[in-house]
Amino acid sequence: MLENRRTQVSIALGLSLCALLVGATVPVSQLSLFDRGDRSLLLQSEEDADSAVLALALLDPDARADELAILTEGGEKRDRLRARYLLAVDRLSRGQADGAIETLDGLEKDYDLLAPYILLQRAKAYETQGNTAKATETWQKLAQSYSDSPVIAEAYYTLGKNDPSYWDRAIAEFPAHPRTVEIARIRLKQNPTDRDLLLLVARHGIYLQDYGSYLERLVQNHGSQLTPEQWEAIAFGYWEKQDYGNGAKAYAKAPRTAENAYRAARGLQIDGKRQEAREAYRQLIAEFPDAEQSATGLLRLASLLDPKEAIPYLDRAIANFPDRAGDALFERSRLLDSLGSNTSAQQARQSVLTQYSNSDAAAKIRWNFAQERAAAGDYQQAWQWGQELGNENPDHELAPQAGFWVGKWARRLGRQEEARQAFEHVLKQYPQSYYAWRSALYLGWNVGDFTTVRPLTPQVVRQTERVVLPAGSDVLKELYKLGRDREAWNLWQVEFTNRPSPSVAEQFTDGVIRLGVGDNLDALFMVSSLAWRDRPEEREQYKILKQQPHYWEALYPFPFLDPILEWSRERQLNPLLVTALIRQESRFMPKIRSVVDATGLMQVMPETGEWIAQKINLKDYDLEKPEDNIKLGTWFLAYTHEEYNDNSLLAVASYNAGPGAVAGWLDRFGFGDPDEFVEKIPYPETRGYVEHVFENYWNYLRLYNPQIAEKMKQL
Repeated sequence: MLENRRTQVSIALGLSLCALLVGATVPVSQLSLFDRGDRSLLLQSEEDADSAVLALALLDPDARADELAILTEGGEKRDRLRARYLLAVDRLSRGQADGAIETLDGLEKDYDLLAPYILLQRAKAYETQGNTAKATETWQKLAQSYSDSPVIAEAYYTLGKNDPSYWDRAIAEFPAHPRTVEIARIRLKQNPTDRDLLLLVARHGIYLQDYGSYLERLVQNHGSQLTPEQWEAIAFGYWEKQDYGNGAKAYAKAPRTAENAYRAARGLQIDGKRQEAREAYRQLIAEFPDAEQSATGLLRLASLLDPKEAIPYLDRAIANFPDRAGDALFERSRLLDSLGSNTSAQQARQSVLTQYSNSDAAAKIRWNFAQERAAAGDYQQAWQWGQELGNENPDHELAPQAGFWVGKWARRLGRQEEARQAFEHVLKQYPQSYYAWRSALYLGWNVGDFTTVRPLTPQVVRQTERVVLPAGSDVLKELYKLGRDREAWNLWQVEFTNRPSPSVAEQFTDGVIRLGVGDNLDALFMVSSLAWRDRPEEREQYKILKQQPHYWEALYPFPFLDPILEWSRERQLNPLLVTALIRQESRFMPKIRSVVDATGLMQVMPETGEWIAQKINLKDYDLEKPEDNIKLGTWFLAYTHEEYNDNSLLAVASYNAGPGAVAGWLDRFGFGDPDEFVEKIPYPETRGYVEHVFENYWNYLRLYNPQIAEKMKQL
């Protein structure tokens, strides 16, 4: 039926939030949504903490106009300058060019950090007035006076409409600026096969919706003339767009590094070309026998071979790569099982536990043993294996699940104190996990259970300021703090020169800036995939970043808040549950479509949308419009709740898999223990979907609800 896939709200999060909230005792269900919190929590400098302007920066222009006007006349100097800039751009956005010009007059002399941007706004204001001469004069002044600022690409773009030499200068000086990419695209309409222009778009236009067509044109017309370095840029573009088959071909022609050789092989594997992938992995291993990519290559190659042929490659990984030996030995045990060598397989698993106790493979073995014993009713042995996993493999993705079930099994054994300790351990060590929510419930917290979560309307404390970005220039950071998201994004395209291998700070900055312009899918990927870093120094940087409130704010944003609140109230749904489901379905992308044409924020199938529209007598709607999509999607979510007596677990599962599948599971498994029911869902996609939706719900609750945030602090 439905398939899985801003308002200006920045929120006070995590532990910093809790300092304000000691003593709050109002029940979650009785609290109104989105009260404003202390404005200093997300700011990193004393100067910014005292800024009245930054408290207004993310409000609607109409909502802040009077306060900005007052601040232009009084207060601290930097606030006056910031207020004048924001007031001017607000007036310009409403077509009030005269007021904008007056407000900007002489501002660049004092506000030198944004001086070129002040000229940019002044030139736009003259254009709005229709004063072509003054506009041209200002554009020329911008181009002449601030030659080092990438924003002059805007001046080059406008001036180049009458003098093509300016467009040449933009291409030569600022090829990565979005205006320059636009120039290249315009010129390509006249000369569709120009190699240099196609290369410029290939390197700097990855954000374009039709980006792949430029790569295709470049490869078809100039493939034989491209250098290895140019092929590498093309390969990276294909990889970013998840076109792994073409990416593999391009990486095969790029400079021969271990990383490029690995991606050439991996791309072929993902593309379903098993024989070609096998050969590419063999080449990788032969050329770079000691590279870390070859360790992964050996495991990947083994997965593509028959068991007897695969085992020697796993033995090689065990012998040559100690960090991956546990994984290789575990895979070897699985192959031995398939060959009927059960004793040897068991010996291999025992070797994993004794020789590589901290490995991911050891965690998997322990969890398998724990599940087997629990299924047999031996909760004591299950508890022991779960405990051992938590002690030996605390960083593995299975650790929060094991920790939660250690608590459940302790309860079944009558050991209530040990159960409490286990649940608290999950909340302390894995606070972001689905199992932290389940643990909080068993500790008696008012967080909503599957059968009670629907009607809750949790209080959430919001913020309207932003932190200093961890990477980028001072100009970039100022634009971002002022809520000038598009201008910050344009500048970041020039400053972000290390896209193939960004630092932790750069990757996080990229994710946050993408959020600002609504590129939410890639934004959340950039932020969440920081967890994949495996180099020790990067792991440490990531751990530090995770302790900062703005990391979680970026992972759990609140776009489209107004229609979510409106239709959640209308459908009597918990707005955080609706937000959580939208985050899982679409990553807040209004026009996203699945391979089966599920559309928009709540991934409504066209035929389902038509059925709902008839039910609610909606004559005109567009599934790509947030308001319409949420209106229809929340109706269906309420419908699935009503079908299952307001059991949100079953309602969410039905939203993903359909009511027929859920009815079948109820017949097979019953519903005595909801946690066991989730574990038994036979569709891996739906089980993951259920856990992720409620994990999202829990994170919105724990980060933004004062009472839950305070309880987390007390742990």
